[in-house]
Amino acid sequence: MSSEAPRTGPTGPAAPGPGALLLCRAAPGSVAPAAHLLRERLLLSGAGEDWSVLVPEGRPWLHDGEPVDRVMTGWATALAVAAPWPVLALWWDADRAGFTLASGFRRPVGYVWLANGTPAGEDEAMRTFATRLGLDPVLDLQALEQLTRADPEADSRARLRTLLAVLTRAGIALPDGLAPGEPTDRLREAATALADTRAVDRPGLREAVRTELDAVGSSRLAPWMPWSGTPRSRALALAQLAAGLPLTAWGVRRRSGGWVAAGVLLLGHGMTGLAYELMRPRD
Repeated sequence: MSSEAPRTGPTGPAAPGPGALLLCRAAPGSVAPAAHLLRERLLLSGAGEDWSVLVPEGRPWLHDGEPVDRVMTGWATALAVAAPWPVLALWWDADRAGFTLASGFRRPVGYVWLANGTPAGEDEAMRTFATRLGLDPVLDLQALEQLTRADPEADSRARLRTLLAVLTRAGIALPDGLAPGEPTDRLREAATALADTRAVDRPGLREAVRTELDAVGSSRLAPWMPWSGTPRSRALALAQLAAGLPLTAWGVRRRSGGWVAAGVLLLGHGMTGLAYELMRPRD
């Protein structure tokens, strides 16, 4: 349900550089293992009750020329299929700003505003967004629907700030300095200054899978890993492999780091799940 719109630059002074944030509806301790498989340098911190925020280094859009929205959609999808909590990606660049909500294997939902705040998404997307996050179907939805209407006083980044104000009722509270509209380097500086921030390194796939296997053996990841030794868990591992292969190939063809990461994450979890099945002691 995400909407693509023509990119038009702002008419005023040059806008700050692109930036993005990933909000996960889980505590940092649960998010960190999944975030490792994105193979991106990230900073992880708390963002309210039962929420965490990931601040990317931004290499794909700062150095590799990839659109920030495409990368963030891929990363949000990858994290959401690997864990039982939803992931909200916020992104912005000189032309547009928007969000993508990913949850499990369901199609991501998102919305886009042009730089001057002009809505460029589908109204139905906001209703689906509110439903998936369990927001109030009356008060919260009314506030979200205001974001789909013209407002000459609000640019795209102000729209994201309004979105976050609504989401405070869902428990989101971004730390100081992590505000939509800030460029990537400033977001990283602000995250580094937070007392509870931890770094998520960028391991290779083999090292990441080994880490997961070790964690499974010590049961540290039990709250979010779906491998229970049941036919359903084996089917999920096979489904992740089946989905990861074409997704990775498609991302390579499109030279999209975000979708490659999504495919690699699916492959990693599928392989880890099957390996766990082989290693699991039998009664």
